[in-house]
Amino acid sequence: MTERFTRKGLATRARIVGATAKLMFEHGVESTTMDSVRDAADVSGSQMSHYFHGKTDLTREVVAERRRNVVAFHTQPRFGSLDSMEALQAWADACAADAKTVYRRGGCVYGSLAGELIEGDAQVRDDLAAGYDEWIELFRAGLVAMKQRGELRADADPRHLAVSLVVAHQGGAMLTFVTGDPDLLRVNVSAAVDYVRSFATDPGD
Repeated sequence: MTERFTRKGLATRARIVGATAKLMFEHGVESTTMDSVRDAADVSGSQMSHYFHGKTDLTREVVAERRRNVVAFHTQPRFGSLDSMEALQAWADACAADAKTVYRRGGCVYGSLAGELIEGDAQVRDDLAAGYDEWIELFRAGLVAMKQRGELRADADPRHLAVSLVVAHQGGAMLTFVTGDPDLLRVNVSAAVDYVRSFATDPGD
């Protein structure tokens, strides 16, 4: 539990997690060793063992950090509560804007972890699943609000549409990373928003 650490200790711990997340994004989980993390974070071996009980423990913290990153990105003021077509389009445009600098460089910061860790430790897999559930819920809540306001047809299923948005993002991110073509992410997320738009009570929204 992090509560036992001092403020300085928490800062050191956060620096280690941040360094690990960066290394895992740039070089992959398997290639990120405890020694490489120690060097990147400029900490001693004793500090590493004080804050983390091995690589699995540290990896779970990286998953938690990336999960917070996903939530922070999707709750930016410019996206409101993801409860309008304008907000969803703004989200798609923001993803496309990051295609060259983020997704082409290493894929999705969360999805790339999932791809490497899906067959690993069960606790890590559960952590990843919980993160996806949280991500889907961000969209679902916004779509529920749209439906309650009568902006989506009665046959619109908010969870189905929310899953479509997340899946489109993840597939597009992977394709952009593999092919180096940033347009593939843009096409995928834009198509997903258009799919949501097809359920609008006013198609012109």
